[in-house]
Amino acid sequence: MYKVIIGVVIAAAVLIVGFMMIDPQVNGNQNTTTQQTTQDSGSTYTIEGEINKPGTYVLKDGITMGDLIKAGGGLTSNADDLAFFETATLQAGNTYYVASKFDATDICNNNPIVKVNINSDPADTLTNVNGITSSIASSIVSYRTSNGVFQTIEQLMEVYGIGNATYRKVRNYVILHA
Repeated sequence: MYKVIIGVVIAAAVLIVGFMMIDPQVNGNQNTTTQQTTQDSGSTYTIEGEINKPGTYVLKDGITMGDLIKAGGGLTSNADDLAFFETATLQAGNTYYVASKFDATDICNNNPIVKVNINSDPADTLTNVNGITSSIASSIVSYRTSNGVFQTIEQLMEVYGIGNATYRKVRNYVILHA
């Protein structure tokens, strides 16, 4: 019995090595995120979501969302342009997200995602998003009253009660402007 298992493991290893020799582009790590270096010095900025080339880029300090989108090869056709400000100045080392306009699980992609505006909607409207409770909605309104409008969706993580899990849950269901 052990001889059969060892034989199968060896055969699998030989096949994997053989396929890697045939196509050197194949590697064991199937991570689709790419690392792009665009300048010799600068800071790293990561972009995810509806972007043609999501990944981490080394760019000069003080870039805008528009600069990062351009570095990432532009937006996909499913990108929601109401979910970001192109002129928003970004902080180095952070990850930025471009939200979807349509639900990825909707095969036809013909019904846009119903979204709330975190910069203008009242607290009771914000609670329409699964993951935004009435206390979080109140915190969002308090934050924007004290700090001004949200420039990026990622600023939601600065709101009391919103951590990484809640942010990831709601980021496709919010917009920044109408």
